[in-house]
Amino acid sequence: MQIINSIVHMQALAIAPERGGRRITFVPTMGFLHEGHASLLREGRTRGDVLVLSIFVNPIQFGKNEDLDRYPRDMERDCQLADACGVDIVFIPTVAEMYPQGFQTGVTVRDIALPLCGASRPGHFDGVATVVAKLFNIVRPDVALFGCKDYQQLAVIRTMTADLNMPVEIVGMPIVREADGVAMSSRNAYLSASERQSALCLIQAIKRARGLYAAGERSTSVLIREARAVIEQETAAVVDYVECRNGETLHESDLADGGTLLALAVKIGQTRLIDNTVFGEEL
Repeated sequence: MQIINSIVHMQALAIAPERGGRRITFVPTMGFLHEGHASLLREGRTRGDVLVLSIFVNPIQFGKNEDLDRYPRDMERDCQLADACGVDIVFIPTVAEMYPQGFQTGVTVRDIALPLCGASRPGHFDGVATVVAKLFNIVRPDVALFGCKDYQQLAVIRTMTADLNMPVEIVGMPIVREADGVAMSSRNAYLSASERQSALCLIQAIKRARGLYAAGERSTSVLIREARAVIEQETAAVVDYVECRNGETLHESDLADGGTLLALAVKIGQTRLIDNTVFGEEL
């Protein structure tokens, strides 16, 4: 396994396999890897010849007073996990190389980036789209894998890739959950023991809404109300949003069907957690 910090070096290696007809699969991350990331890497290993992992805590997707400085990091552990998953190259660029002095170009995806986390975190998806576009230009992947826990992020990247005719297949992978149902997230490391218990309200809300949907309820206002009520019973939880959206366009929907997204963002103590489910799909 190679560890590369230089953009020029990474681009040179990326171009060489392409000339030989070898497929590059790519998993971009901000590090502090967990089993969710490992599932992407294992799938990536089956889909190509050269598996590249990037680790880069992207400053331009963090807003003012967000958790950039305290975002969890453990590079040694990340590299061990990457090696165990069969990664060929770990690309770890510096902020100075990714955004040198005078950097002034950004990528904006409009409509699909506006609701949900886009409304709560203005500019966040501009930062995501910009860094992913840069990484695609550096790594030159044939296939890139992203987790469905960050559902809107995946939608934004799919839209950007299609709109800009980027020759990259985007693969969304299922949410990986802890044994008690809490979605795996690097930010779970922030939670105290009592907060970790409180975080169960997200999956409990999802299960409540899914149960109602399975029983025939189709009114999104009812599904939202019932899911929100579960969260509001938890004193440590503060709701950012609970919304039902069309799973493809992220437009608001009055009636749920087999492709409707239920998306949640909840603050537990000082930690903002997100989760989602698509009605009609397995949890």
